[in-house]
Amino acid sequence: MSSGSANAEQSRRSKSTESSDLSSSHDREHTPSWEPRNLCVALESASRRASLQERQIKDLENKLALDLSNSHAIENLLQEVFTSIHQTGERARFAINNTVPHVDRTLQEDLVLLHELEEQLPEVGAQIRDIRQVYDRGRDKARDLMSSLEWLNTPISQKLRAIIFTPNAPVSKRWKVAVRTIFALVFCMCMWIAWITLRGAVRAHRQRLVWGERLMS
Repeated sequence: MSSGSANAEQSRRSKSTESSDLSSSHDREHTPSWEPRNLCVALESASRRASLQERQIKDLENKLALDLSNSHAIENLLQEVFTSIHQTGERARFAINNTVPHVDRTLQEDLVLLHELEEQLPEVGAQIRDIRQVYDRGRDKARDLMSSLEWLNTPISQKLRAIIFTPNAPVSKRWKVAVRTIFALVFCMCMWIAWITLRGAVRAHRQRLVWGERLMS
């Protein structure tokens, strides 16, 4: 067993030696060779990378400046909004403390006045109806007085004509009946007198004719 273990240890040592040789050869292959051409390429690549990073930094600075100005504008706007809210709150508190109680008192006084007016409305309505009735009666009396004055200033012939032939004469029914009866009697008498006169005239005419014929004969 000692010989087998020795052989195994020797094989492991040989393998480790081979692997170390391979790694050293691999390191030698990948070790950069610092030639002038490769150095220029590396510098050009580094400068391009630096300029790109510089442009990115400038873009970032511009964006940061824009965001900063926007943040300042937003801050000013928020400050104005906060001030407006504060002023509105002050006005609201003033209204709650002063205006609302005043309005409440005024409303209470108005309600009391409305209740008083509601209680007085029937009496006022009755007074208005009485005033309207008095006004109507006064207007009717004034109209009657005007009619009476016009009737008094009317000539007698027009009065008799209005009493006899129209129903609008401002006299009582007894006067109308009496005047119309007198007019009927007078008219009948006139007609009777006219009839008698006409008959007498006709008779006289006839007698004149008869006496004339006799005289002629």
